[in-house]
Amino acid sequence: MKGRPVQCHILSFEGPDPYAQAGGLASRISGLSSALAEAGFETHLWFVGDPDLQGYEEREGLRLHRWCQWISRYHSQGVYDGEEGKRADYAASLPPFLSHQVLLPHLQRTGSALIMAEEWHTVDAVLHLDWLLQTNGFRHRVTMLWNVNNTFGFNRIYWERLKRAAIVTTVSRYMKALLQSFDIDAIVISNGLPKEAYLLPEEEAVKAFRDRLAGRTVITKVARWDPAKRWLQSIETVRTMKAHTWRPLLIARGGAEGYGKDVLNRAAAQGLRVTERALASPSVRDFLEGLEGLRDIDVISLLSPLQPTVRGLLFHGSDAVLANSKHEPFGLVGLETMAVGGVACVGNTGEDYTVPGYNALVSETDDPQDFVNLFRVLKGAPFRERALRRAGRRTAQEYKWSKIIERNLLPRLSL
Repeated sequence: MKGRPVQCHILSFEGPDPYAQAGGLASRISGLSSALAEAGFETHLWFVGDPDLQGYEEREGLRLHRWCQWISRYHSQGVYDGEEGKRADYAASLPPFLSHQVLLPHLQRTGSALIMAEEWHTVDAVLHLDWLLQTNGFRHRVTMLWNVNNTFGFNRIYWERLKRAAIVTTVSRYMKALLQSFDIDAIVISNGLPKEAYLLPEEEAVKAFRDRLAGRTVITKVARWDPAKRWLQSIETVRTMKAHTWRPLLIARGGAEGYGKDVLNRAAAQGLRVTERALASPSVRDFLEGLEGLRDIDVISLLSPLQPTVRGLLFHGSDAVLANSKHEPFGLVGLETMAVGGVACVGNTGEDYTVPGYNALVSETDDPQDFVNLFRVLKGAPFRERALRRAGRRTAQEYKWSKIIERNLLPRLSL
C-alpha cells in the first residue's frame, strides 16, 4: 500500500444517524470514520442509516452511504429492528456495488484500499467482497480487517473462512484472550475518542448541577438494561450507601430493553424511591430542569437520550460513574468519564486503560461493599480525588482517535 493513494471503507450496521445508534459501536464508528477523513484519507462509511435521509451524503470530508433503506422504512424502531433481513440484504447487495462502483475504478488507477468491517453482521459481506476482489484480480491491493467489539453472534461466524478473508482485530487484550478459544490470534487496536469528548462542561453548568443536588452523593450509570452491566449490583450499592447515610442519588440512563423494568422494580422492592423522567429537550438547560424535585428520590431513570454536552456534564459533575460490567470488551463509558475529569468506577475485563486507584476506581467483585469501601477512601482524602480526576483525564488524552490511528492502526498497514 505504501506510496499509493488509499481509500478507506468502513462497513458497519451502526453509524452516526440517531436511527443507527444503539450503543458503543455507533460512537466507535462515528469517531473512527471522522478521524480518518480528518487525517486526509478518502473515507467511506457504509451503514444501516435513517431511511428518510439521503442514501449518499458528504459530510465534513466523510462519505456516508446509507444502506438497507428500503427495508428500514418498514422497521422504524432502529438499526436492529428487522436485523435478519437487513443483514441478508447488506451481504448480498453492498459488496457488488462497493466493488464495481467505487473500489475497482480506484484500484484501476493504481490506488490501494483499506476495508474495516465491524461485528458479526458484516461477516458475510466481508466474505462476499473478498470473493469479488479475488475474481477481479485486485485482492492483493486491498487490506481487509474485520473487527470484533463483543461476543454477540460468535456462534454464527465461519471462523476458518473469515481468517482466510480478513485480518481479525479486536479492542482489548481481554477480547483477544476470548478469541483465542476460537483459534483466532487477533490484533488489538484500541477504541478511541473524538476530540469533542474532551470538552469540559461550562463551570456555570457544573455549579448549577451541584447546587440542584446539594447534599446528595450523585452516582451515575449509563448502559444498556442488561444483567451483564451489573444493574442489580448498582441498586444494591445505592441501598448500601443509603444505609450508611451517604444520601445517594442514582441517575440512570438505560436503553429500550425490557430488563429495565425488572431493575427499577427491584429498586422499589428494596425500599428505594424511584422516578422516571423524560427531558423536555436535549439541552443542558432542560437536563438541569429535569433534576428538580428529587429531594426524596433515590433513583431517577432518564427516558431521553443524552447528548454529548449533557453526558459530559453528568460524568464530570457526578461523585462517581458506575461502569463496572461483568463483561466489558473495552469500556467506552469509563474512558469518556475520564476524558472530562470524572471519577470512573470500572470492572476488570476489557478496560486496558485503567490503573486502579491512580486514574479510576476498579471494582473486582459483585459485592456492593467493594465499591463503597473504595469510594469512602477516595472521599476521605480530597487530594486523592483531585489527583485521580487529573490522572484520568491525562490517560484519556492518549486515546484520541487521531493518536490511535497514527500509533496503532497505520503502522500495522505500512501506510
